[in-house]
Amino acid sequence: MKRNKLGSIFFDLKETFSDQKAVFPNTMLSLKEFELNVQNLGIHKNTRLVVYDDLGIYSSARVWWMFQLMGFQNIAVLDGGLPAWTALNYPTEIPNPTHYSIGDFTALHHPEKIKSTQEVLTIISNSMVQIVDARSKGRFLGTTPEPRKEVKSGHIPSAICLPYTQLLNQGKMKSERELTAIFSELNLTNRELIFSCGTGITACIVALGAAMIGIEKYAVYDGSWTEWGSSPNLPIAK
Repeated sequence: MKRNKLGSIFFDLKETFSDQKAVFPNTMLSLKEFELNVQNLGIHKNTRLVVYDDLGIYSSARVWWMFQLMGFQNIAVLDGGLPAWTALNYPTEIPNPTHYSIGDFTALHHPEKIKSTQEVLTIISNSMVQIVDARSKGRFLGTTPEPRKEVKSGHIPSAICLPYTQLLNQGKMKSERELTAIFSELNLTNRELIFSCGTGITACIVALGAAMIGIEKYAVYDGSWTEWGSSPNLPIAK
């Protein structure tokens, strides 16, 4: 059995694990690129992963979803992230540059977990699928300007708003009971769901919440509102 005790390693979401040639930020890598970059971190098929970030639960959910997309299930999100860890006075250390032996991680793509703009466009009138926008209510309604000047305001037609912050309590995910109530109130528990946000990060927080209560039919719109709102000739609602 290959050694899989790595300690903490840095998962460079913005650079190494986003397509640097893509027009839009945080674009998912191809299967082969993702697989190679994960192997370069020394991760094996039998490695157990716990992902965390320094904001509680934020980019860690994106990393969790990326591994779901690539067929890897042995991964969890540290609830509350680094702030919760340090609040309990658990040990930390200053990172040192490390070279890892090559892992044998193998990706198995699950295309049903990701949607493109064209795919979203074809299903906006499909009542069996619900698009869920994780941005704030103001951005959803177009009353709050987008942070990127080149991106129009509003939302995808037929989408509903579920700000990712509603799923969190002081940086931690709400309980399964609370999450179930939130999704049930919006009639989301028995439908196929597509999660969107600004650039594909916080949509994954809502996807994580859905998975926690047993929802399996979900996908993330990778380009999210940045791609939709800056693309010509796409319908926009306010």
